Amino acid sequence: MDMENASPLGNGLGQLPDPVTSATAVVDARGTVTGWSTGAQRLLGYPYEDVVGRPAARLLCCTADAPVDFSAIIEGRSGATRLRHRDGHRTEAELRAYASLDREGGTQWLVVASPPHQSRPCQKPHPNEDDVTTEEAFAQCHLPVMIYDAQLRVLRGSAGAAHQLGLTERQMRGRRAADLLPPRICTTIEAGMRRVFDTGKPEFFHVHGPPRPGGQGRFWAVTLSPVKNPAGKVRHVQLIALDDTEQHRARERLALLNDISTQVGNTLDVTRTAQEMADVAVGRLADFISIDLLDSLLRGFEPGPLCEDAIGLRRAAQQSVLPGVPESVIRPGDVDYYPESSPPARCLLTGLSSLHRTLDEAVESWQAADPRRAVKVRAFGMHSIMVVPLSARSLTLGVAVLVRHRRQDPFTEDDLLLAEEIAARAAVSVDNARRFTRERNTALALQRSLLPQRLAAQEAVEVAYRYLPARSRAGLGGDWFDVIPLSGARVALVVGDVVGHGLRASATMGRLRTAVRTLADVDLPPEELLVHLDDLIAHLGTENGIVTDSELDVVTDFIATCLYVVYDPVSRRCTAAAAGHPPPAVVTPDGTADFVDLPVGPPLGVGGLPFEAVEWEVPRGSLLALYTDGLLDVPEHDLDKGMALLRQRLERPARSLEAQCDDLIQTLLPSQPSDDVALLLARTCALDEGRVASWDLAPDPAAVAGARDEVSRLLAEWGLHEVSYTAELVVSELVTNAIRYGGPPIQLRLIRDNVLICEVSDGSSTAPHMRRARIFDEGGRGLMLVAQFAERWGTRQLPGGKSIWAEIGVQGQAG
Repeated sequence: MDMENASPLGNGLGQLPDPVTSATAVVDARGTVTGWSTGAQRLLGYPYEDVVGRPAARLLCCTADAPVDFSAIIEGRSGATRLRHRDGHRTEAELRAYASLDREGGTQWLVVASPPHQSRPCQKPHPNEDDVTTEEAFAQCHLPVMIYDAQLRVLRGSAGAAHQLGLTERQMRGRRAADLLPPRICTTIEAGMRRVFDTGKPEFFHVHGPPRPGGQGRFWAVTLSPVKNPAGKVRHVQLIALDDTEQHRARERLALLNDISTQVGNTLDVTRTAQEMADVAVGRLADFISIDLLDSLLRGFEPGPLCEDAIGLRRAAQQSVLPGVPESVIRPGDVDYYPESSPPARCLLTGLSSLHRTLDEAVESWQAADPRRAVKVRAFGMHSIMVVPLSARSLTLGVAVLVRHRRQDPFTEDDLLLAEEIAARAAVSVDNARRFTRERNTALALQRSLLPQRLAAQEAVEVAYRYLPARSRAGLGGDWFDVIPLSGARVALVVGDVVGHGLRASATMGRLRTAVRTLADVDLPPEELLVHLDDLIAHLGTENGIVTDSELDVVTDFIATCLYVVYDPVSRRCTAAAAGHPPPAVVTPDGTADFVDLPVGPPLGVGGLPFEAVEWEVPRGSLLALYTDGLLDVPEHDLDKGMALLRQRLERPARSLEAQCDDLIQTLLPSQPSDDVALLLARTCALDEGRVASWDLAPDPAAVAGARDEVSRLLAEWGLHEVSYTAELVVSELVTNAIRYGGPPIQLRLIRDNVLICEVSDGSSTAPHMRRARIFDEGGRGLMLVAQFAERWGTRQLPGGKSIWAEIGVQGQAG
């Protein structure tokens, strides 16, 4: 065995000689040399490999086989001994032997040879000044430094190690790590020391725990270094432990702040942002966290002045290390009222954070005023509380309360600073979410105000509709829909989409919808109506020029798409024209769905290209589906795939139009649609022959009386006696004008809808104009009378002339 395995506890004679500078050797109980130092090589000339494993007697000037009794040459009793040099000459030296144990527990001897004049019997060697300084430096080192042998027993320990373990160096020597350290730490350290003995490479790792049972838990950075002999073999392991607690906590704080920055405020939702803060901080800083916000914030409003009485805050978020958050006294979304003297109320009023123990006067007063909360404090053993305001842009938005009950160490001032930093960052995200909520609600209110609030009464179709604003960063869009009653019991169904997002798109949508209603009142055919809309868009573009959307950083013109469909319940025919818009779908009564083969013209705003209309017959009870492209929000924006899915869903039977709207929205759209969606479903009705009557009239003034008689007779059959006089007067004036100013053929038609519709058509395309007749004028009063007695009146161009119509209210009449 090499000399370094000799235990310094072997004979208790004090410090061993330096194995490098002294002539030393290790001899086992059989007299075989097992260790050989460089000093011994200098003294006798034998290298390590020529001596180790051979009998020690060969080195003495005696018979090679003679046994050597090292017990007789214990320090002070050997005297001068003659030794054999490698070159053959003899030299004298004084020998001293130190008994010790080898790895197997057998006896071995550490033999030290020195010239006679360097040693005195019965005297210990005097170490030089450098040796004394080195020994003092190790012994007084304030860092925990320990030397372990191959059996993982302590050889040496510094003053720092003695202080941390609460033992003297003498008490530490010869004991294993398992005898000195808590189990979790010693297991890691012993495994590391074995690896160092096996590999000869240093080990670095961190451990957490108290250095001795009952001590305070700390974080330690441990270094295990090999101590090698001249031959490069590991004989001992040096352990150095650095208290890394403060650095570890600083790293945890930085990691927590980083997570707050990256994980909080990604949704622009006030309650979700607050919950993200609670989720990230619980377990890492506190055992229970509650976040209460002013109620106005959740509705996007600016916080108002606070009263000095009990302050009501709405619970926005809470989280706990315990499942189900049992520490809370209220649920998220509920309002909690804090007494004026309570720490949360004072925090909200002053904007200052505070640190408390549950025995503080302020907390005890709070518990006395709130018995429910006092029960929770006692039940869970809450002992430390921090109250921190959520402030941003000089506004206090709410209060965060952080509690410890599982973790035994109380909050510190450093924890309070960390909580303030977390709250400040989260408050900015909450305020951003509040501002976004306010702006979105404002834009949404504007857009909804531009959409139909209540559809006009009509009996041509049964309708159901849905409008969903986009939930993407782009914001609100310009989708719209409308249902417009037309003359002759007809109805116009409209959907459109303004390119772009934001308030500008919503404002443009409102202007287009107004224009469509105005043009519809003129009773223009669908293709002509789109032409006028196209001119209007071009005019708007000329007025405003190119528009840059600052939110999306893109440039857009005034461009829109539109689909205009007119349905006549008398003839059961539809006429439709489209400007860059997806075609309507038609579901027949047998459940078959298909899309109308509609020539799709250019989008509105492109200009210069014509629009075409198609006309087709619709069976009674058919379903018309009009929609914007947001409904076809499928991956890769595959329009054909989206239309195929829409057709499949339309062919599925539904209880009602409302249920079918819900089904289409839920099955075709993702949870966060990227574009606005407008959907309009219309079930067609038909007016049977018993509700429509028509007469061909001769272009003779005598025909007026006959027309009045026919109208009177028909209204009696319909039970509309109360409007008979008004209807006769209106028919008389309209027929007279057609005979006098129009041309053949002349036709009178009455339609019984939710109003009584009187129509007189003739072969002239000249439209009449209402004027105020002067005192002596013989004409000019007919249309004035019609306008006075009818709810609405107007003219409609026909392929072979025109039609003048008037609507007379019939509410309350028998059906």
